[in-house]
Amino acid sequence: MSEDWSAVAKAINERLTELGLNQRELSERSNIALSIVREIRNNTVQRRRSGRTLEALSVALGWHPRHLAAVLLGLTPPAPNDPVDLAGDSVPARLAAIEDQLHEITKRLEEMSANLATVIERANREK
Repeated sequence: MSEDWSAVAKAINERLTELGLNQRELSERSNIALSIVREIRNNTVQRRRSGRTLEALSVALGWHPRHLAAVLLGLTPPAPNDPVDLAGDSVPARLAAIEDQLHEITKRLEEMSANLATVIERANREK
């Protein structure tokens, strides 16, 4: 089954408009890094995402936890009050979530390192 990330982006954008939210608010509500929200929302990077990422975004948007996962696969999303099937909460899904988090941590560390190098360079010039 193919993944339709453009459908996920469209669903998120429509829901944000409907709720009057912006991507920063979605990031805060879902506890998903703003850069990841931006990538998914703009469909700029199509890569495997953890089920927990789509679940957190779905819940933050007031949908069933499996809503965006269904949209991704071209399935009809469950109703908000439908029971949650925990079968998708497997080890590979958890590993993918850890991988996403490590990617984000690495990116932040690289930014911090670059900022620190700039500060040190400026301090050395001022001596």
